[in-house]
Amino acid sequence: MRSKGSGTLFKRNERAPWIASWYDHLGKRHNKSTKTTDKATADRILRNWVAQDALRRSGVIDVAEERVANESKRKLEEVLADYESQLDVAGRDEKYVSTTLSYIRSAATHAHWSRISDINADSVQRWAGHLKSDRMSTCTIRGRLTAVKGFTRWLVKQGKLKSDPLATVSKPTGQSDRRHVRRMLLPEEWARLRDATQSGPVRYGMDARARVILYATAIQTGLRASELRSLIIGNVVLCSSGKPSYVLCKGWSTKNGKDARQYINQDLADELRVYLSTRLHKPGTSLFDMPGEDHQATMLREDLDDARKAWLEEAKDDPEELKRRAGSDFLAVTNHAGEVLDFHSLRHTCGAWLAQAGCHPKTIQTIMRHSTINLTMNTYGHLFPGQEADAVAKLPAMMSPPASGEVKNDEA
Repeated sequence: MRSKGSGTLFKRNERAPWIASWYDHLGKRHNKSTKTTDKATADRILRNWVAQDALRRSGVIDVAEERVANESKRKLEEVLADYESQLDVAGRDEKYVSTTLSYIRSAATHAHWSRISDINADSVQRWAGHLKSDRMSTCTIRGRLTAVKGFTRWLVKQGKLKSDPLATVSKPTGQSDRRHVRRMLLPEEWARLRDATQSGPVRYGMDARARVILYATAIQTGLRASELRSLIIGNVVLCSSGKPSYVLCKGWSTKNGKDARQYINQDLADELRVYLSTRLHKPGTSLFDMPGEDHQATMLREDLDDARKAWLEEAKDDPEELKRRAGSDFLAVTNHAGEVLDFHSLRHTCGAWLAQAGCHPKTIQTIMRHSTINLTMNTYGHLFPGQEADAVAKLPAMMSPPASGEVKNDEA
């Protein structure tokens, strides 16, 4: 038997291995099996454990660095289970969590990672190159890299890695090779779509009035389909006394995890007031009985088809006008440039109309909840009316010599 500072050995029975008992650098007592019945071997093991704690107590061994080193040796799947739990606690929806984990596992499989210490920038770059060689779009590759880089940032934050191994990995930029380019809905198209939908049948469980209000809410608020689906009756705040009404989307369903208060105009507020009077006002009642993701785009597409057919029907007695309309992109799901009008295009329409109305880019960024102003300008910058022409038009006046008797500012 030894003193408290050096530890002791004991057995629970004659055939059992020796148990080492000692106090660590924090003064916590440990009883740990040496996994040997040989006392001399057990004694050497105990001495080593005691010596290690002595080095920790004196600061020779950095406890924080040691903990990170031990964490970095953990199996990737074990740590992914922790990450999944963290995403669940943070309120991420099931689809986001499963998609994120699938992207990380895809990178791990390609790069042969088994432990988190195996993660390195070179293997991720090779994985990204592999995705590109498979003709995956820049936008899609960027999404996958975002998932993996988010994971390694979390590893550092949780003290599982000392530094981020993917800090130098850059996500591809640019939209030149986007496979699915959306177009906005023109104001004239919206008027036709609204009228055709109002007189249309029930589609995928939604009646005509509900679909019109859904589309109008999507355009005015810029909310994504998943966010619209998450809304309950209590999320609609209809104000009086001149105060603006708004739709409140809770952070658990938004992309950035923050509550979104999206204002609506009085016309839509009045429509919602009438619409809400027809809904069951039970706690948690959904605002819209939206169809599943596979059908929401089809629903809009069918309403667009009806609107286009009605528009073409108007010109049936004028062959030339009918031919012109038939060759037009008006109300077409896909235009001649290959741009698609799908459900997410309603959100895109919100930002596009704001830009065309001359709203300040920072205002549009706030409404669209873009993470950076660059994203706003890259998406809608070309729609701001007449900026370039107005700027160039000012050049002649600035370049012309002063009129007779006029004094320049720097000569005054």
